[in-house]
Amino acid sequence: MDVELFILGLTVLTALAFDFTNGFHDTGNAMATSIATGALRPKVAVGLSAVLNLVGAFLSVEVALTITKDVLTIQGDDGSLVAGLSSETAVMIIFAGLVGGILWNLTTWLLGLPSSSSHALFGGLIGSGIVALGMSGVNWAGVTAKIILPAFLAPVIACVVAAVGTRLVYLITSSVAAARKEQGFRWGQIGTASLVSLAHGTGDAQKTMGVIALALIAHGTLTTTGIEQNGLPVWIIVTCALAIAAGTYLGGWRIIRTLGKGLVELESPQGMAAEASSAAIILTSSHFGMALSTTHVATGSILGTGVGRKGASVRWRVAGRMAVAWLITLPAAAFVGAVCFLIANALPHLAGGLVVFGILVTGAVWMWLRSRRQAVTASNVNEEWASDEVAADSPTPSPVA
Repeated sequence: MDVELFILGLTVLTALAFDFTNGFHDTGNAMATSIATGALRPKVAVGLSAVLNLVGAFLSVEVALTITKDVLTIQGDDGSLVAGLSSETAVMIIFAGLVGGILWNLTTWLLGLPSSSSHALFGGLIGSGIVALGMSGVNWAGVTAKIILPAFLAPVIACVVAAVGTRLVYLITSSVAAARKEQGFRWGQIGTASLVSLAHGTGDAQKTMGVIALALIAHGTLTTTGIEQNGLPVWIIVTCALAIAAGTYLGGWRIIRTLGKGLVELESPQGMAAEASSAAIILTSSHFGMALSTTHVATGSILGTGVGRKGASVRWRVAGRMAVAWLITLPAAAFVGAVCFLIANALPHLAGGLVVFGILVTGAVWMWLRSRRQAVTASNVNEEWASDEVAADSPTPSPVA
């Protein structure tokens, strides 16, 4: 057996698994507000979002190129691996980082916390890269400019834009009959939610495309120059598009509930304002190749609608728990990625890869079984939010956290 090729295949499979978790983890970013206001039925919403994520994945490759160059420093200026780094180790760095990202994604999903899938991925890669190569193994300039700074700015900008938009929407339509206004904004929500789903596909699906491309570059199958000149191989684009679409259709109901019911009691005008601001910011960042967190943008937009509507109630305690999750996502995923690389590197190459993959499967199955104790589905995702809903394992009879 060609061990190196087997580990590469395992890495590609794990990357697609991450893409799948990214899909259901982030469905709420596009559809939570439409589901909460009744503009779309839950199953219809996730189905529409899945189709548009699929389409969006084919529209751009700028973010994918960012992932291949601006996170890990595994290549020299000539495109070859840095001195002392074997292709086997380079691929294992990426594999361990992916496992760290998936396990953190599943942990926050279990808790119903809309944390950033992007930062979970980047954190996992950074952690495994530091353990394997030291601090020089991370492109800190790229990470700072295209990941960390946008992480702080995006929710603030989204909040401000959504607050202004919400205030304007209510002022402009103040003389419109309530029933007519509600119907019109629900139709508007369908359009804006669709645009967010399309935008999500242009950004998040590409992150996995970039990771797979990076693994192939480490293996020697692809080169950065070749990607820049000829684009990504079609099979990478197609498989990543299908994986994120499938995950999106699964729903991620726990996070949809938190975003749709846990932050602000939304009305249709607020939903449309939140989705419109999210779509504009995500599409702009994708155009410039910034690996922005759609979760940060969507959450900031929803909070902004609460600030922008007079008399709206914002659950700042829930927002505070989400902010804590945002702050620890990158370092927590980095820790898991680092531990996974240490385990894999302590064993023979094949055995190390299989053990780490086994840890991933075991952790994923345990968390799925744990989630069944208080299941959240399309049928109960819109139930009223209880004031004491705090965690997926809460002893209260509420359906979620």
